[in-house]
Formats: sequence, C-alpha cells, structure tokens
Amino acid sequence: MTPLDIQQMVFQVKLRGYDREEVNRFLEEIAQTVEFLNRDNAALRDRIGLLEQQVSELKRTETTLSSTLISAQSLAEDVKRSAQRDAELIVKEAELKASELFRQARVELANTQRDVSILQKQRLLMVERMRATLHTFERMLDVESSEAYQDHGAVQEEKLEGESSPTR
Repeated sequence: MTPLDIQQMVFQVKLRGYDREEVNRFLEEIAQTVEFLNRDNAALRDRIGLLEQQVSELKRTETTLSSTLISAQSLAEDVKRSAQRDAELIVKEAELKASELFRQARVELANTQRDVSILQKQRLLMVERMRATLHTFERMLDVESSEAYQDHGAVQEEKLEGESSPTR
C-alpha cells in the first residue's frame, strides 16, 4: 500500500458515519507517515546493501588474510625446519672435523713421543760414548803423567849423577 492509495481511498457514506473531513485529515497524516516510512525504509535498504557489500568485501579480505597467514606460518615452519637441518648438518660437519683433528693430534702425539724416545736413546748413547772417550783420555793422561814423572825422575837422576861425577 502506498501513500497515494491511502489518499485516494474512498469510503461509503452511511447515515451515521464518521466526519469526512476528520477522516480525510487522518488519511492525509497516515499517507505522510507511510511516505516517510517508505523513504526511511528505502534509505535503510540502501544502507543494508552497502553494509552487505562491505561485509562481503571484509569476508574476502579476511579469507585472503587467513590464507596469507596460513601461508606465512607454513613458510615460517619450512624455514625453521630448513634452519634446523642446516644447523644439524653444520654440527655433524664440525664433529667430523673435530674427530679428524683429534685423530691427527693423536698421530702427531705418537710421532712426537717416538721421536722423543729416539732422542733420549741417542742422548744416552752419546753420554756413554762421551764417558768412554773421557775415560780413554783419563787413562791416556795417567799414562802420560806416569811417563812424564818417570822421564822427570830420569832427568833428575842424570843431573844428580852429573853433579856427583868426579870429572869435574
């Protein structure tokens, strides 16, 4: 029912009926109210349409954001797993290098200990040779000293004999 329908409404006249002017005024007021309500209703429907569009856009945005968030979380987890694998690989490589260095150090230690042992044996051998050489020199000095003493004694005897000889 429109305001025009209300304004054009015609009632039958009866003997004891209502006051026509009062009914017409009332119908006019009702027509204006309905017209106002119809305009208000149309404005509200337009607003509802706009709001429904906004809700629809917001839902699409929410879906996009949700999808993006899920993708970002998935990517973050992938990066985290990749970093974890890289870290484990680096640790394993470091352990292998450390093991190799430790093995090399043990080999070097064994070589150094062997060299030290050889040098100690050579030192002992040299000390023994030097002792033997010194002992030989000591005997030679004793012999030399003994010969020099005997030679000195013989010279002294000759001097004594020479002094005591009657030829003088």
